[in-house]
Amino acid sequence: MAEVPQGYQNVPEEDQKKAKVFFDRGLTVAGTGNYDYAIEMYLQGLALDPDAVRAHSELRDIALKRKATGGKDLGFMDKMKLGKSKDDRESMLNATKLLSYDPGNTDRMISILQAALKGGFYDTVMWLGPILQKANADDKKPDYNKFIQLKDAYKVLKQWQLATDACMYALRLRPDEMELQTEMKNLGAQHTMTEGNYGKSGSFRDSIKDMSGQAKLLAGDKDVRNVDVMSGIIADAQKEFDANPNDPTKLTKLVEAMVKTESPDYENRAIELLEAAFQRTKQFRYRHNVGKIKFSQLSRMERSLRTAVQANPTDQATLQQYRQFVTEKTTEELSELLLWIENYPTEMAYRMEAAKRMFELKQFGEAIPILQQVRNDPKYKVEAGIILGKAFLAMEFMEEAIDTLKGIIDEYQLKGDTKSKEMNYWYGRSLEQKGDIPAAIKAYSQVAMMEFNFRDVQARIKKLRAGGTSPTA
Repeated sequence: MAEVPQGYQNVPEEDQKKAKVFFDRGLTVAGTGNYDYAIEMYLQGLALDPDAVRAHSELRDIALKRKATGGKDLGFMDKMKLGKSKDDRESMLNATKLLSYDPGNTDRMISILQAALKGGFYDTVMWLGPILQKANADDKKPDYNKFIQLKDAYKVLKQWQLATDACMYALRLRPDEMELQTEMKNLGAQHTMTEGNYGKSGSFRDSIKDMSGQAKLLAGDKDVRNVDVMSGIIADAQKEFDANPNDPTKLTKLVEAMVKTESPDYENRAIELLEAAFQRTKQFRYRHNVGKIKFSQLSRMERSLRTAVQANPTDQATLQQYRQFVTEKTTEELSELLLWIENYPTEMAYRMEAAKRMFELKQFGEAIPILQQVRNDPKYKVEAGIILGKAFLAMEFMEEAIDTLKGIIDEYQLKGDTKSKEMNYWYGRSLEQKGDIPAAIKAYSQVAMMEFNFRDVQARIKKLRAGGTSPTA
């Protein structure tokens, strides 16, 4: 649990709930591309809950998207209205608005950092710190004083490791600063003695909620579970379940404790309990949870095999074993997802995941009708559309592939992100396969201007311009 430094400003839950209404509205509006209005919604929410880290993060994403689509900075007069205030909360909000319209401005970041620190909004400081540090380090002319200000902020919050990191960046700029060298050694020693652990708790806000909790409850909520520690929690949950085996809440508590261990023995026991509950009640939610556990097990096995391949990339037997497992894993996951779709027919996320696996297994004819359904959901429209275009291409339906991908490109507002590169690249592939070489070159050129090293786009442009054929997929 994080130690909460003196001065932390805890926002009442009532204000957090009120703020969430604005955040939700802002996120919805941002989805339509109305970024300016979305920013205002988030700012109104932050006026109520200024330490809402998730909202700060979502607002920054919106600001970056706005910038990527050509959004301009605020005018001079608007900036003048957002000067410093005697109220720390207002100063932080003013600086947040300025940063939202100029998201790369490290001066604005410093203003937010200092106002948040003075106002007691420490989670905001912890969220912004790494962003500021990276932005300043990546600048053509990194500002020594900004690293120092970040270091000092971390010291107030007793985040000694982070303070050491910021100090190190400052020393790179002024390696002969003897006092700073001494301070960095002291910060490192302080970290060794105290082992600051903000990251384990997640936030100071969470620590406030958890302060009255007991050590056993805390152990059960760690990201990395120790089976020995969890065994006591499982034993207690088992006793409660045995006393009332038909109580679904007791079963859920026991299963969750078992699953947290990531131990196959406990997981398999959890599967047995869920299977028995499913047979007894015929409620699919129990069978659904069995599938989730199996997904986790398969993912762990895949990671283990992938690590073995990375450790010895020339071992063909290990590589072949890994490829075979991936195919089997994908097939098993698809079978599970089809069962979920049967029982949750309106859940588009399951259809999307099933279509991805069909595509990976080269079941293009089966994937296409599902992708056509899924792309009607705004949440999956772009992702499903790209895969749909690729599926048409794989089946040599050139016109359908071209029209599908061109439609997404015309509608998609962002330029330069991964999705825009993917759709333009596969649009180019479709045009090339059709034989429309000038249009294919133009599409590849769009990708190259976004990211010159994207896939094999350089080689394709060179070959096509030279009158040859581009590399195979």
